[in-house]
Amino acid sequence: LHLLSRRQRQMCIRDRREVYQNKVEKGFNITDICREFCYLQGELAEAFEAYDRREPGLGEELADVAIYLLGLAEILHVDLESEIVRKIEINRKRKYVTENGVLKKAED
Repeated sequence: LHLLSRRQRQMCIRDRREVYQNKVEKGFNITDICREFCYLQGELAEAFEAYDRREPGLGEELADVAIYLLGLAEILHVDLESEIVRKIEINRKRKYVTENGVLKKAED
């Protein structure tokens, strides 16, 4: 399943590298992985807050989340784009059942 064209995937990879390069050039953290996860969580919280308050900056906050995630993937040498495509295929094949009004993953 290829949701992204080859060109789009190349742009995502380039963007990931640009995010990382910006972190290096600006002197931002690239070694403390725990801190990066905390920053990512903080950006996600800011996005939720913007959503909850119906603030106009929601898109920018979601972009911050994506930027932190792309940077973290680059730091950890994770091919995030390939992992997303792989995970979408897994989720597409996954079966779910409703139990007591709650949707749950069906056991294999």
